[in-house]
Formats: sequence, structure tokens, C-alpha cells
Amino acid sequence: MAVSLAQIREKSGEVFTEGCPTRVVLDHIMSKWGVLVLLALTDGTHRWGELRREVEGISEKMLASTLRTLEADGLVERTSFPEVPPRVEYSLTDLGRDLMERMLPLVDWVAANAGRVIPVG
Repeated sequence: MAVSLAQIREKSGEVFTEGCPTRVVLDHIMSKWGVLVLLALTDGTHRWGELRREVEGISEKMLASTLRTLEADGLVERTSFPEVPPRVEYSLTDLGRDLMERMLPLVDWVAANAGRVIPVG
């Protein structure tokens, strides 16, 4: 079911207003690294090193920062196990899974049309 701009304005008229919290949320989830980390976690729980390998090109610093942000936003859950060596796993929360159900069609569209938007060659 498509949502119109008028419906968005009616439901949350502040979305275009400077300082609206939606801008912060959009920045976190729609950033290149945010999308890719969330996308990687749609397949299930991953350890930090697995995410680093899955999301090629992301630096250690950027992965750590992105995971902290998404965790603070309630989209990613970090589980630490008291083992030696320490083991930490990341997974989507219910909110994160709900977001990705809605975001996957967009990612699918981008993958299908990237060559038309930015021609290769």
C-alpha cells in the first residue's frame, strides 16, 4: 500500500521542519554504512568480524560508530558473552526487523536500477 506525501504531512507535519527528529533518524538509517550494516543483519546474528567482512570497504572505526548509533536508536541489539576471548554478537531488534521489511523493497529497487542511475563504463 503506497503512502502519499499528503498522508505523511497529515500524520507528521513536522517532517520537513528544521530540527524535526525524523531528520536524525533518516540520517542514521539511510547513510551508506547504516543501510549496509542493517542489510547484513537481516540474515541473522553476526559477530563484529563477520560484519566487517560482509560490508566491504567499511573501516573498523566506521563499523564501530555505525553499530553504536544503530544500537542507541534501538534498531540493533548488542549481546556480549563473558568468555575468553570475549564474544560479541549483533542482531536486529523487533524495530530493526520492522524497518528492514520496509527498506528491502527500496534496496531491491536500487540494486535493479543502479546502472540506469549511474551508468557503468
